[in-house]
Amino acid sequence: MNSLYATNALAEDVYRRLKQEIFDFYLLPQDRFTETQLAARYQVSRTPVRDALYRLQREGYLDVEFRRGWSVKPLDFVQIDQLYDLRIVLESAAVERICQSAEVHPALDGLRQQWLVPREHWHSDMQRVADMDEYFHTGLVEASGNLEMARVHQGVTERIRIVRRLDFLKSARIEHTYLEHAAILKALQARKRDEALLLLRSHVEISKLEVRKLTLSMLSEARKQHQA
Repeated sequence: MNSLYATNALAEDVYRRLKQEIFDFYLLPQDRFTETQLAARYQVSRTPVRDALYRLQREGYLDVEFRRGWSVKPLDFVQIDQLYDLRIVLESAAVERICQSAEVHPALDGLRQQWLVPREHWHSDMQRVADMDEYFHTGLVEASGNLEMARVHQGVTERIRIVRRLDFLKSARIEHTYLEHAAILKALQARKRDEALLLLRSHVEISKLEVRKLTLSMLSEARKQHQA
């Protein structure tokens, strides 16, 4: 049991480290590597490496080919745009349900405490704000009370995380996020359905455009550094 627990813990560690390398563009789309190379780099056996790799493959980050090893999947911007569009559909439906309900879901109270705060209490750390932003949108869907909708939305959230967090590299985008989230929450609190929908859709569309530009820019820069 102890041996199995240790293997599972190592596989989890390799999974998190490798996923972060993909998110940070240390491993670029179409980069190739083997289980042996990763095992040597992380100083573990091939078993936890293999477990981590297959987990990332199931999540859509990696490809594997017989005798050619593993590779990072190319970013599919058509698919990413479609996932953002699906987000808008799900989150708009959540806004509709929230505005139709007389009850206030606890998730909304939590969001108000995070986003309806004085400017001097705003966070500036990119990763912290990215995590908060993700929770804002999953919290909105959770507040709709539809568990199946929340489950699908969580899957979409996971699949676009690799590019979505880039939206907070600029301080201006962090500021706009605070202002836009606050406006959405105030519209929801007043049950102003049309205003809340308009604000939400505009917010997500702007984010979609920003992350596409930043992703292309960062990929170009990362490739230059790898070739240097």
